[in-house]
Amino acid sequence: MTHQKTSQRLISLDAFRGFTVAAMIVVNTPATEEHVFAPLRHAAWNGFTPTDAVFPFFIFAMGISLTLSYGKLRAKDGQTKRVLLKTAKRAVLIFLIGVLLGLFPQFDFSEIRIPGVLQRIALVFFFCALLFWYTTWKQQAVIGSFLLLAYWLAMTCIPVPGVGTGILEPGKNLAAWIDSLVIPGKMWQGTWDPEGILSTVPAIASGISGMLVGHLLANPQHTPERKVSWMYLAGFASFLLGSAWGWVFPINKNLWTSSYVLYTSGLATMGFASLFFVIEILGKGNWAKPGVVFGSNAITAYVIGGILPGLLYAVNDWYVQAIVDVSGRPEWPSLAWAIFICVACYIPVYLLYRNKIFIKI
Repeated sequence: MTHQKTSQRLISLDAFRGFTVAAMIVVNTPATEEHVFAPLRHAAWNGFTPTDAVFPFFIFAMGISLTLSYGKLRAKDGQTKRVLLKTAKRAVLIFLIGVLLGLFPQFDFSEIRIPGVLQRIALVFFFCALLFWYTTWKQQAVIGSFLLLAYWLAMTCIPVPGVGTGILEPGKNLAAWIDSLVIPGKMWQGTWDPEGILSTVPAIASGISGMLVGHLLANPQHTPERKVSWMYLAGFASFLLGSAWGWVFPINKNLWTSSYVLYTSGLATMGFASLFFVIEILGKGNWAKPGVVFGSNAITAYVIGGILPGLLYAVNDWYVQAIVDVSGRPEWPSLAWAIFICVACYIPVYLLYRNKIFIKI
């Protein structure tokens, strides 16, 4: 783990990434899973809630950031071997942190879970970095489209032993079958895992969608206003196409379906375009300071958000018994706990931000 001093940063991207991380912390840390408002839950299977947008939004932001930072890196240092070695080391480190975070605080290795959020981020980051280094933006767009089409055909046309063809039920689909054969240790849902192997393939396409926006942002031939117009147009088209594809390949976060990729990438593109317009063009960014602070050390904030509830488990148990369970509307104090965790995470990342330190894991 290293740290670096600040350099010129795209404030709207930091804000977008930061608000996404804050949302990740809030939806992951209610006082009790039994009392959560419906929009703060993932869809049980097919369908979509605001919570289902959080993870792909982060991957989308990572795609933008990768394109902008690696573009500058390639301009300064074209030594591919050294860059890719650092990329691989960073991906491995993020993956291992994700595994260790899943073991915290008991560190019971008999319950080890290999897949996870940071693990998927690490894999998507690595493969997207390879694509950036060896392909053009047009080739990336073609590859992303191919991945989505191939995943759709695989999930709906390849027969699964003991299940059948085209079945997309929990634990009874091609992705779950592959995971049951390949993934060691524990899976999140017993017989299947939402961050499994096959469903990581379309997640790479989510990263590519961010990369394409990054290429647009880096293009000096377009004015900022035109960039916003293109983002809104492309985002809305992706949103519509994802919605239509969902009629035959349901929008499903657990399977990370192709329709889900286009649907969430469209929303992410339009959401980022709005922030870019307000912050970068209108120059009104003071209100986004909390997001910028979180976004400047996004993975650090996420890791703290994963550790803190384990450290406070005794306080959490008391809080649930003394306040949540006796409340007339227990969803509110449960949400208050999640906001408390989020604010607690903000303090250390704010100190890092104030000292102009950005931790690169």
